[in-house]
Amino acid sequence: MAKQKSRLTSDERQLLKELLVRYDDNRPIVEVMLKQLSNAILGSPALMAHVHSTKGRLKDTAHLERKLQKKMLEAREKGRKFLVTEANLLYRINDLAGFRILHLHTQQIVAIDRELRKVLNEYRFPLLEPPTARTWDDESREFFRSAGIRTRTSPKMYTSVHYVVESNSNTKATCEIQVRTLAEELWGEVDHTMNYPEASPIPACREQIKVLARVTSSCSRLVDSIFRSAAEDDQ
Repeated sequence: MAKQKSRLTSDERQLLKELLVRYDDNRPIVEVMLKQLSNAILGSPALMAHVHSTKGRLKDTAHLERKLQKKMLEAREKGRKFLVTEANLLYRINDLAGFRILHLHTQQIVAIDRELRKVLNEYRFPLLEPPTARTWDDESREFFRSAGIRTRTSPKMYTSVHYVVESNSNTKATCEIQVRTLAEELWGEVDHTMNYPEASPIPACREQIKVLARVTSSCSRLVDSIFRSAAEDDQ
């Protein structure tokens, strides 16, 4: 990362410093939003009936620094303007606050999506855009489309439904909500440890993580099959 930082221009380094100060100064606003969102979700029995567990986190300054460095370099290399400013940082970087909803099997996303939208509407957390299911295989893609959730190809080979919501405070901030199965969470934790914010320099690890994505998908399908069999037996 030191090599990346040395490639920044003096203006970019100054902007980076200002952005990090802006985040540190406004971190309490982001933290309050996350607490309010967590309380709203955990306080909904209709939603939590379909949820295994939840977790929330604020992005630490070091991770934000690396993310902004990477975005600055990519923008310059592609001849694009870097659009993050002090004024829009809290709004444009959607994962300064993150909230994760974990569930057991894929079909539960239908009820989770319905009840989560009700919670967001009740507590006035505007959805900035419709939820998007990031996935990499055709079977999952068709399922999400049939559930009315748009899809996006996931080059990293994981499956997760993403929501971006806006705070109800005067100073606007955003939060990313991710909804995924417990099996996908295993992959996500391994990938985040090994491949974030930069891809692992070890080719074997990168390939093994891709294999883990396929194993995870198979695990999710097996869990789905178990619950379908149980439902059929109850009929």
